Amino acid sequence: MKTKWARAALSHPAFCGLSPTHLGGLIEELAGPWQARRESALRERRGGDRRRQAGAGRKHELVFTDRVLLTLAHLRTQLPHAALAELYAVGRSTVTEAIGEIRPLLAGRGFAVPDRPGIRLQTLADVFAYADAEGVKLRIDGTETQVRRPKAHQAGRRAFISGKKKQNTCQTTTISDSQGRTLWSGADRPGRMHDQTAVRTEGIAEQLRLHPNVKAEVDEGYRGLANEFPDQITAPPRKLKDDAPLGDQHAWREQWRRQSSARICVEHANAEHKQWRPLQRFLGHRGTYAATHRAVASLVSDRAAQRATRR
Repeated sequence: MKTKWARAALSHPAFCGLSPTHLGGLIEELAGPWQARRESALRERRGGDRRRQAGAGRKHELVFTDRVLLTLAHLRTQLPHAALAELYAVGRSTVTEAIGEIRPLLAGRGFAVPDRPGIRLQTLADVFAYADAEGVKLRIDGTETQVRRPKAHQAGRRAFISGKKKQNTCQTTTISDSQGRTLWSGADRPGRMHDQTAVRTEGIAEQLRLHPNVKAEVDEGYRGLANEFPDQITAPPRKLKDDAPLGDQHAWREQWRRQSSARICVEHANAEHKQWRPLQRFLGHRGTYAATHRAVASLVSDRAAQRATRR
């Protein structure tokens, strides 16, 4: 009875963040990869083929559906593993194991493509190929999430200190279309690294050279890319000197307003991600932040891709 109650409660959008239709499709999508990964792990542990029929042996305390629900509830609300374990009357380690199995599957799904059901974007190269083929103008921006401070005297401790936030953060780059629909999220790095350095490390400059027709709107943090690719990257106009003529100042303000209005949709995409509690302030191990962010962004992209395209 307790399991049925917990399953019904966590299936609610307030806990899992998904509609019933979206949840059902997600469970069906992940069932095959989860079973394949489990069989692969068992085969590696045995060192050979199965000796008994499928289904024999120790049974799971949590069935696959409950494992998905626990992971979604944790991603949505950041409930502690111990609290989720209490709901199902299982041990904390069982919940930790379930989340450790499902989160990588969610992170590896890729990102939904608007008006293209069944197609998903996995890499930055996929995003630029899609934008080139469909004539989509990209919006690029970075976002920061506060994380736990590394231990004292730990190597690389200062790498997480953000000069902007004055906190220990992890940063992620998000790419959206003109309607704020997430197309890609990645390039995760410590908060001290500059936004432009992160995307250059991912190979964005090479993608811009390979796809000269792709254009993008960026903020002041990507000024170097705008200087290198002036025909493709649009950044805010440079600020004028204080003694500039009044007419030039008005023209600069109007140019800045128009560019900001064209770029603001990617900020809306980041705001959708931050409706999920771990991306407001991440309390888990920093090593799992990248998978958590990518899993959330993948789920958000599913919902965003269903929004009708404005022509």
